[in-house]
Amino acid sequence: MNFSKAALQKEISYKTSRSGGKGGQNVNKVSTKVELLFSVEDSILFDEDEKTLLKEKLQNRLNKDGYVQVICDEERSQYLNKVKALDRLVLLLTRSLHKPIVRKPSKVSKAAKAARISSKKMNAAKKENRRIKFD
Repeated sequence: MNFSKAALQKEISYKTSRSGGKGGQNVNKVSTKVELLFSVEDSILFDEDEKTLLKEKLQNRLNKDGYVQVICDEERSQYLNKVKALDRLVLLLTRSLHKPIVRKPSKVSKAAKAARISSKKMNAAKKENRRIKFD
């Protein structure tokens, strides 16, 4: 995971279009919606293992051309939408490259087992004394 936003930005292509929503007359004139496209296959930032991991984890996000597509049209300015889309892509890539630490199963110690059994025996004896014995 040794990539930066600046290095990532060199491999990204942007498409802009008119966005719906708030903005008044500005919406009809200015292309503020940003569509960010990133090709995992053509990237020089990741090695082959990381590329296969990204393709596996992001298979639902890849379009038919093999690009990861991030769309942002929340802000009224194109620049802010580009920044947000880039942040989302970085978050997406870091989450999919994260490898969880494998849990090592641990054994219960002999002392802990003995303590548990002795407490169970004490509890059983306590309850046994509560019974009425009919002889």
